Amino acid sequence: MAVRLIVNGGPFPGVSRGTVVRWARAMLRAVQMPRAELSILLTDDEQMKRLNGVYRGKDRPTDVMAFAQREGEHSERAGRLLGDVVVSISTASRQAKERGVALSDELTMLLAHGLLHLLGWDHQTVVADRRMSREAKRLCDVAAATDALTGAKRRKDGDSKGGAATRGSGRTRR
Repeated sequence: MAVRLIVNGGPFPGVSRGTVVRWARAMLRAVQMPRAELSILLTDDEQMKRLNGVYRGKDRPTDVMAFAQREGEHSERAGRLLGDVVVSISTASRQAKERGVALSDELTMLLAHGLLHLLGWDHQTVVADRRMSREAKRLCDVAAATDALTGAKRRKDGDSKGGAATRGSGRTRR
């Protein structure tokens, strides 16, 4: 499986490229898409604000955006390419502090959330939001288990040398 990771606006302390790729691969296996291709961009609020403005008409950064290749015009050409998940590490860091969790926890949840959007999941209703939150939690558990198997440990400061705990359901993305 091909997972491409680009870091723009970093480096971001507490974020390990290898760990993020490992989480993404584990999540792809968990959704039974081990041959899929996925691109991940970790960026800052400035770039995320620009993307959110262009693609969603909102003049503010957001935490995660997903650009599916298997939807819309020319989707038949996507092949194994699922699309792109873009995460603002700046927003993820703020959210992690607000919630009292490690950055790695927040980043794992955002990655799972974005991946589910690429697979067609959405949260437009309360029922759909609960289902998507449960599936995101499952994917985070898979990422944490992968870290446990590799012997990686999560540090309190959010260093992504370790796994990701999960957060509760019911969270709606902006």
